[in-house]
Amino acid sequence: MARYSPEHKEATRRRMIETAGRRFKSDGIDGSGIATLVADAGLTNGAFYGHFASKDDLVASVVTQQLTDQVAVVDGLPAGLASVEAFLRDYLSPAHRDDPAGGCPSAALLDEIGRCGEATRQTYTDGARSMIEAITRHLAAGGTDGADERAIGILTLLVGSLQLARAVTDAELSDRILAAAYTQAITIAGARPGPATTLTQESP
Repeated sequence: MARYSPEHKEATRRRMIETAGRRFKSDGIDGSGIATLVADAGLTNGAFYGHFASKDDLVASVVTQQLTDQVAVVDGLPAGLASVEAFLRDYLSPAHRDDPAGGCPSAALLDEIGRCGEATRQTYTDGARSMIEAITRHLAAGGTDGADERAIGILTLLVGSLQLARAVTDAELSDRILAAAYTQAITIAGARPGPATTLTQESP
């Protein structure tokens, strides 16, 4: 039997987490069976259990990685309100709305995460806290008061607005939801709207 290097095993695990993340966000956690998840990654059921104890284990790993990647995007932006504005514009864009698989894990999975086990909910809690802290750092750098409370308000507004914009069948209403949410989020942030800016990474 072939023996794989630790690097190969880690690359395989990472591929599984990445493909599962897209599948979960497009089809839902409950709507994604192990057979589909391993097929997406080009693996077999046996290979899956060589990396994860269960589907729940994979879900927790996906949530951790998705939020880590999202926080890295925000942390990687130059400190200040201009970066908050750029992030808000990108997050509340029609392109993000129309690409659940490549977008925010919270907007795509929050309702299901709330019904997951303690381990997954704890990883989500840790990730959400890190996201709030990342936004807070930008707000604080911009000199706004109560940066932490504003960050919580912004994150809550972003996630709920994107979920609503995706749920409605009226395209015009969906666009208005995104536009209104952007205006309110900018107000909370205390930033001034600037020219359109697109983040360089796939997931906002």
